[in-house]
Amino acid sequence: YIPDRYNEGYGVSVKGVDYACETGVKLIIVLDCGIKAVEEIAYAKEKGIDFIICDHHVPDDILPPAVAILNAKRADNTYPYDHLSGCGVGFKFMQAFALNNGIEFHQLTPLLDLVAVSVASDIVPIMGENRVLTHHGLKQLNSNPSVGLKAIIDVCGLSEKEITVGDIVFKIGPRINASGRIQNGKEAVELLIEKDFSAALEKANQINQYNETRKDLDKTMTEEANQIVDHLEGLADRRSIVIYNEAWHKGVIGIVASRLTEIYYRPAVVLTRTDNLATGSARSVSGFDVYKAIEHCRDLLENFGGHTYAAGLSMKVENVEEFTRRFETYVTEHILPEQTSAVIDIDAEIDFRDITPKFHADLKKFNPFGPDNHKPIFCTHNVYDYGTSKVVGRDQEHIKLELVDNKSNNVMNGIAFGQSSQARYIKTKRSFDICYT
Repeated sequence: YIPDRYNEGYGVSVKGVDYACETGVKLIIVLDCGIKAVEEIAYAKEKGIDFIICDHHVPDDILPPAVAILNAKRADNTYPYDHLSGCGVGFKFMQAFALNNGIEFHQLTPLLDLVAVSVASDIVPIMGENRVLTHHGLKQLNSNPSVGLKAIIDVCGLSEKEITVGDIVFKIGPRINASGRIQNGKEAVELLIEKDFSAALEKANQINQYNETRKDLDKTMTEEANQIVDHLEGLADRRSIVIYNEAWHKGVIGIVASRLTEIYYRPAVVLTRTDNLATGSARSVSGFDVYKAIEHCRDLLENFGGHTYAAGLSMKVENVEEFTRRFETYVTEHILPEQTSAVIDIDAEIDFRDITPKFHADLKKFNPFGPDNHKPIFCTHNVYDYGTSKVVGRDQEHIKLELVDNKSNNVMNGIAFGQSSQARYIKTKRSFDICYT
């Protein structure tokens, strides 16, 4: 059963419980949700339905009346690692089930490609157990991926290369997510469990079309959001951004919130209207807990949930103005000045001549890269356009770089995503400094 985010909202719903009751279901296992569904799970219990919750979101003081709650963020948690993705918690549930039922672990290893996609897409730290799961998941993804993921890999044009966490974050994950953002997540699930490759490829191409639609909505809504932000009174003195537009597509507002955070270096909340409520997504800057900021305003909210850097929320439309004021007050009182400034942490200054096959091989030993284990950032001074750098992309938004520095004749290729506005400076033949991974 795949809930429809537009008809039922996120997570456990009374409608879903009723459907389970009508079909004779006695046990519901929920993944990546449920930790705050106290009333809905109590309702299910009255109907004679048990719940097992596999979640990684921050719980409230009162937990749902489920028969089991797997969540390492519980106050009484004894599990040694609390940064698993939602899918990671589900995998640990399956591992425990296998151990208790005499099932060999090797029967679960084919599922690790899905776990790796989850860890990368959910932007959880790639340290500790997540690092181990991702390492082995990437091996599975590159050697023998599931039929559905192989179809997505083909559609992404990744069949002939070694797939990395970055490929999941920027290519595979967004396509899988696009199904739920634009239509219903059911199509993505059907793709991931498909056993026939030709059928999977057809589904993957359909999902790819949803991703193109998502990109168009993203571009339009981000432009509209930037216009609103640029006209906010006292923008220079604000420490947060909260904007509301009832016409915006609910499935894309989280992406827009991320864009605003990247552009303005402030925690951002983007809201739209859904069934007489203002619903939205929040994203944060490094080091600032946006979940706590939202929790501070909980008396104004109908619902909320999430993590340190990303959260969802809903409220009555008439509460948006007061929420904006109180959210700004909390952020102003708790955010540090350096958290609202663009900072590039450079790991080392090198010359292009230092970039050798051995250098690449040594860097690969640090894989998989991701949150809390970022790719090293290098800086090279006094580089020049080789004369062949050019603007590329569907909307001419990127720069394909071919550069040289003044200490070697090596031509280095690169791509500067979303930086086409800088092309005119690069083409002046004057030297500049560059940071890169």
